[in-house]
Amino acid sequence: MFQPKGLRPVSFDSCEAIVIGPGCIRRDLPSRPGVRTWIVEMAPGSEWPHVDHHQGGGEDVFVLDGEVIEGDQRFGVGTYLHFDPDSQHQPRTETGVRLIGFNLL
Repeated sequence: MFQPKGLRPVSFDSCEAIVIGPGCIRRDLPSRPGVRTWIVEMAPGSEWPHVDHHQGGGEDVFVLDGEVIEGDQRFGVGTYLHFDPDSQHQPRTETGVRLIGFNLL
């Protein structure tokens, strides 16, 4: 049986939790040069503490659990959100949410 080389499995919960604001935690995952990959967990009723402005590279997010609200739109499990370069947003949640995403550095 073929055995993969260079495989590095990582449990989300084993990554350091970085408190971004009340109820908002980010966990940075191993990634490639020039790319930041992360998990964000937001508690019910929380809002990202500032407007994210993605100068240059944009951002891509996949909703793993819960629901995220962007403006007046709600996005649930399985939704992929693509933010163009120079986009701005400030996510919030009423139910709690876990997202995985990446952006170019």
